[in-house]
Amino acid sequence: MNQRVIALAVAAAALAVTALAAQDLKKAPLRDRWSVQEVTALASMRLKEAGQRPADASNAYEQRAEAAALGRALFNDTRLSKNGQVACASCHAADKQFEDGRQFGQGIATGKRRTMPVMGAAHAPFLFWDGRKDSAWSQALGPLEDAAEHGGNRVRLVRLVLAQYKDPYGKVFGAVPEVGELPGDASPNGTQAERAAWAALAPATRNSVNRVFANMGKAIAAYERLVSYGESRFDRYAQATVAGDGPGQDALTGQEVRGLRLFLTKGQCVTCHNGPLLTDHAFHNTGVPPLEPANPDRGRAEGLKKLLADEFNCLGRYSDAKPEQCGELQFLSANDTAQLGAFRTPSLRNVAVRPPYMHAGQFSTLDAVVQHYAASPQAAIGHSELAQPGENHAQRQSIRLSADDIKDLAAFLGTLTGPVHQPR
Repeated sequence: MNQRVIALAVAAAALAVTALAAQDLKKAPLRDRWSVQEVTALASMRLKEAGQRPADASNAYEQRAEAAALGRALFNDTRLSKNGQVACASCHAADKQFEDGRQFGQGIATGKRRTMPVMGAAHAPFLFWDGRKDSAWSQALGPLEDAAEHGGNRVRLVRLVLAQYKDPYGKVFGAVPEVGELPGDASPNGTQAERAAWAALAPATRNSVNRVFANMGKAIAAYERLVSYGESRFDRYAQATVAGDGPGQDALTGQEVRGLRLFLTKGQCVTCHNGPLLTDHAFHNTGVPPLEPANPDRGRAEGLKKLLADEFNCLGRYSDAKPEQCGELQFLSANDTAQLGAFRTPSLRNVAVRPPYMHAGQFSTLDAVVQHYAASPQAAIGHSELAQPGENHAQRQSIRLSADDIKDLAAFLGTLTGPVHQPR
């Protein structure tokens, strides 16, 4: 046997020993023991369980590369604003978790709520804190005409797209609709003069403008679909626990594991923050204090009315979906009193690097957020779902956490931070 063959045999034997050693290492006793029910919960919370983003039946263009390229250009174009200085990327900055780090969104003026990240939007059935939109493309349209965000008006926005993006628009959506000669400014949501100019347009012209406007949103949504969360230390820990990999549990410290146990048990966080994106995608009133006690935000109660009246919702004429594909939208009621003061459950992924917190940035730290739930204050408007101390609550128990518990829970929340994947 020549030396080369011997060397290869020795190398192969070494690899086999290394593999066996790795297997033995994984069979080492688990540092942290969990019940079968808890392991099942941890398995369901791994990011990989999110799977492929569900296709949006209302947007037939969202998976086309050329649509995403157009959407990326629109997402970063400051010309789509009244003052020429605000783009979608101004509030959803790629280097800031696709947020802005502010208490209130800042466009051409200051908004009244926090900016939400775009990651995970394709998984959410309703968008914005109040759920007034039911698709990523419809959501993208709102800020363009909002007086505090882009401050644009529909006709001016469409004129710019047809002038600056005619070719890429045509490659995605086909022939550009005939709009004829348009006024300088017109919109159903603008100033009194803009609304009057909009009403003066022929119905066919308004429809063509709306079609281009809707397609702008569909292109932006195609780009946002490519932005996603990456795995965190928590995901590595959960995977190790599910696989029986003892050393893999070193991904979390002892304090972080204590926080995780609280998250799953007496902290009751998992009640709403569950699944791979750590959100139930629902709306809850948890007694978050309003910034203006005399004029509290009505939240989902108002969002429902706007959603059902929205011409760009799933059932609208600019949707690509069939009515039967619009699911829950057909059964929502604008008079659901349980939605008063309720806000969308945000994903907890990367939450530690996205202060401040709640729909209007009421809390600056995670400790303060956890303390709020431990205190379980009554709601200023509507009825809080949290159980008050001593209350006989049908669904929940009162949350009792010590000062150390609060620190441990906040420490665990820090393990949910991972990279943000975005197209290059």
